[in-house]
Amino acid sequence: MDFGQAMEQFDPVLGFEVHVELNTRSKIFSSAPNAFGDEPNTNVTALDLGLPGTLPVVNKEVVEYAIRLGVALNAQVAESCRFARKNYFYPDTPKNFQTSQYDEPIVFDGHLDVELEDGEVFRIEIERAHLEDDAGKLTHQGGSGRIQGASASLVDYNRAGVPLIEIVTRPIVGAGDRAPELARAYVTAIRDIVKAIDISDAKMEQGNVRCDANVSLMPKGSDTFGTRTETKNVNSTRAVQHAVQHEIQRQAALLAAGGTVTQETRHWHEDTRTTTSGRPKSDADDYRYFPEPDLVPVVVDREWVERVRAELPELPAVRRKRLKAEWGFSDEEFRDVVNAGVDGEIAATVEAGATPAAARKWWMGEIARLANAREVEVSALGVEPAHVVQVEELIAAKTINDKIAKQVLGHVADGEGTPKQIVEARSLAVVSDDGALTEAVDAAIADNPDVVEKIKGGKMQAIGALIGPVMKATRGQADAGRVREIVMERLGVG
Repeated sequence: MDFGQAMEQFDPVLGFEVHVELNTRSKIFSSAPNAFGDEPNTNVTALDLGLPGTLPVVNKEVVEYAIRLGVALNAQVAESCRFARKNYFYPDTPKNFQTSQYDEPIVFDGHLDVELEDGEVFRIEIERAHLEDDAGKLTHQGGSGRIQGASASLVDYNRAGVPLIEIVTRPIVGAGDRAPELARAYVTAIRDIVKAIDISDAKMEQGNVRCDANVSLMPKGSDTFGTRTETKNVNSTRAVQHAVQHEIQRQAALLAAGGTVTQETRHWHEDTRTTTSGRPKSDADDYRYFPEPDLVPVVVDREWVERVRAELPELPAVRRKRLKAEWGFSDEEFRDVVNAGVDGEIAATVEAGATPAAARKWWMGEIARLANAREVEVSALGVEPAHVVQVEELIAAKTINDKIAKQVLGHVADGEGTPKQIVEARSLAVVSDDGALTEAVDAAIADNPDVVEKIKGGKMQAIGALIGPVMKATRGQADAGRVREIVMERLGVG
């Protein structure tokens, strides 16, 4: 069903469970390193492998990170909380249970004000944020890469025991046709916060932040929630928006045809922007929660919370207000920057030495275009603030021009090195040698006698018709200003 038609008949109800991997040095219950990308099954201890006789110990730094998040989310931090066993079997969970928090989470009753693209602010209520350990990772061999149809599965336990904090919202109503946009804005806000307070690397492409998006529909005029689905492990802000919109349209078509929605988990497919059925969604009773017998309750005193509050770095919303004033951007300019998700990149580029206007030009222009063309987040493109500063330095030195700079940034995104290395390796420097330029100008004059007559007759704008062939002859690497000067010198005009 078309999205507009769905909105005419139904009101969406949303809910989000955002899983954030914490960037502590070690895992949540063991001394194993917490590192991404290492050789499989190297960052493990006997505890991570679920071997008999091993006992967990809570990582104090993980608890402090949770307190930090609770303060940032305007939430309550529990004076005492405890862990529970969430029982289910899966091959990448060697203990056969997940150590999580059930009825006594460390963080509860918070809220987050989320700004949409036009500046409207939508308050999202946070029910809880609880600590747990992550599962390992399965790689399915053969078939489509999923477990269905695979010939074998390989397991890597490096991620088993990595500390997670799961942020759970209360049901979100009233978003209407802005529900997909709100979904993206909320996950973006969470990502920005956990990165700003330095509890996570927040790289969604590496799975540091993953979102389970819950969607149900109510017929217009009803206040009874429909049956929800949960689209699991969506790992980009763009994908969250698309997944929510797809589920709204899919459920609306099903309900309008007289069908029923099944409460289930669903898988997101980025290539087709569709979801497919996973498994029936379990209720809490199915997990047989009970208090973790090997861990005592975690006690958090008020002094600890207040110390964390005092040390908390500037939050994204406050920082954005300050940066807007410092950069001198208009409301519209700054909103465009925020909506594009590049305010952090621009800030880092300015700190590295670029002007705000130059930083905005490249991140909002060519870099955003490259990311969009490659269908990746700007942060995953491979262009760093230092690269942009170096491009500006090369332009200021007249080593390259803006046109060449765009080519250079594309090669940076391809992983070819820094801008200076690429300019040298590909011989992209602007041709400023007067001898070479004069030779190219003379050829253009000889090939375009009609243009020459116009210029000599006083039509100076016709000079552009001679600059074009010179630029072509130099593969776009000529200094256009110097070419113009040489044309005027050779023709004795100006």
